[in-house]
Amino acid sequence: MSGTQGPDAAEPATERIAADLATVVGRLSRRLRSASPDSLLTPTQRTVLARLDTEGPATTAALARSEYVRPQSMRLTIGALEEQGFVSRSPDPNDGRQSVMSITDSGRATLASVRAAKHGWLTEALTSELDATERHTLAEATLLLERLVQK
Repeated sequence: MSGTQGPDAAEPATERIAADLATVVGRLSRRLRSASPDSLLTPTQRTVLARLDTEGPATTAALARSEYVRPQSMRLTIGALEEQGFVSRSPDPNDGRQSVMSITDSGRATLASVRAAKHGWLTEALTSELDATERHTLAEATLLLERLVQK
């Protein structure tokens, strides 16, 4: 089979798949964010809390690198989380000039609440909108998406 696809080809063009996927993932992300509108967390704050929850304590610089933002921006995010009592600061045992941020119990509870609202909405949508075969297909697609984001 040649690399050129005609208009009647069964396989959509890779560029079209990429554009459609980016669009639908963006819409899904916005819809999930709206599932917990009363949340005290911005999307960035939620991501930072989730990272601290799953990966453990980290410096502001390490968090900035992992989130692809400037350290100054991460300091603002951390400051807001600290002010709300969702993270705590302790001296870095390897470098006294830095601090290590950790998620607090209050941060974990807030994160769990946000996740529960999002997962609840998504579970309901999957149950009401997709049949078993479609859910199986989506489970397989999820594995493929995970492989893409790990690249």
